[in-house]
Amino acid sequence: MRTVFFATVILAGAAQADTPVLTVLAPDYFGSSWGPGPAIREGFEARCACVLEFRTGDVLPRLMLEGARVGADAVIGLNTDMTLRARGTGLFAPHGQNLGALTVPVEWEDDAFIPFNWGYAAWVYDRTRVETPPASFAELVAREDLSLIWQDPRSSGSGLALLLWVDQLYGEEAAEVWQALQARTVTVTAGWSEAYGLFTNGEADMVLSYTTSPAYHMVAEADETKAAAIFEEGHYFMAEVAGVLDGAAQPDLAREFMAYILSREFQEMIAYANWSYPSALPRADWPEVMRDLPLPETAIFLDEAAAEARRGPALDLWLEGMTR
Repeated sequence: MRTVFFATVILAGAAQADTPVLTVLAPDYFGSSWGPGPAIREGFEARCACVLEFRTGDVLPRLMLEGARVGADAVIGLNTDMTLRARGTGLFAPHGQNLGALTVPVEWEDDAFIPFNWGYAAWVYDRTRVETPPASFAELVAREDLSLIWQDPRSSGSGLALLLWVDQLYGEEAAEVWQALQARTVTVTAGWSEAYGLFTNGEADMVLSYTTSPAYHMVAEADETKAAAIFEEGHYFMAEVAGVLDGAAQPDLAREFMAYILSREFQEMIAYANWSYPSALPRADWPEVMRDLPLPETAIFLDEAAAEARRGPALDLWLEGMTR
C-alpha cells in the first residue's frame, strides 16, 4: 500500500513538473483580487493545458533594468505612451496575430503590440456636488468653483495622459493652464488609486480618471452619482497593450495568449474585469452599461513617437505652471 502511495505522489509530481508555465509581466493591479488577472488566468488555463503566472510590478522599469534577464515570456499592461521606450529595449518579438478584428477608434498596425483594452482620460465628478459640469476643457480651466484631484505625470499613466491632453489643446500656453488648475487642486497624487480613493471619500468635486469609471459605480455599487464630463474639444485616447518577449521560454504559449486576448471570451471579460472598453468587440456587443455611457466625439491620440517627443517639453511647461 505504501509503495502504491509513493508511486502515485511521484507520478503526480512528474505530471506537474511537465506542465508548461507561461510567465507574463503585468502591473501590480493585474494580480490583485479586484484586478483582471484572476479571471484571465482561469479562462486561459482552461484552454492551454498550462499554468499562467503573472509576475507583477512596474513593468517598463523592470524591462529597461533587467533586459534579457527579465525571465518572462510575455508582457501585458503597458500603455500607448510607453510603447516606444518598451520597443527600444529590443526585447519584443512579433506577436503573429491578425489584427483585423480590432475596434479601437484609431488606426492600429503594429507587429509587436496588441491593444487589449482602451479608454479616454476624463474628469469624473460627483453629481451631488456638481450640478453643472464643465462642457469643455476651457470651461474647466476658467471655473473657480471646482476642486480637483489628479495624478503626477512623472509617476502615473493617467497623469501622463492629462499632460499630453493639455499639451495638444494648449501648446506653449500650457503653463498658464497648469497654473489655473493648480490654484484649485486639493492634491496631486503619485497614482490613480490614491487619487480616486480621495475623490470617493469626498475630498474634491472632480478627479482625473476615465470615461468608463462611472460604470463601476453603477454595476458594483448601484450608484449613479458619478459621471464623466464630456468635453467638446475631445478626450485623450489610450490603449493598454500586450506583447511577446524575444527569447521567451514558451514562445508558442505566449502567442497563444496573444490570440486569447483577441478572443470573444477575453474581450467580453475585460470590460468588467478592467472597467474599460474592449479592443476587439463592436460597440453593439459591449455590456449595456458601457454602451450607455456618453462617448467623446473626438479622440486625441499621439502615436508613440509623437508622445515621446512631446513628453519632455510638456513636462517643462507643467513644472513652470505648477511652480508659479
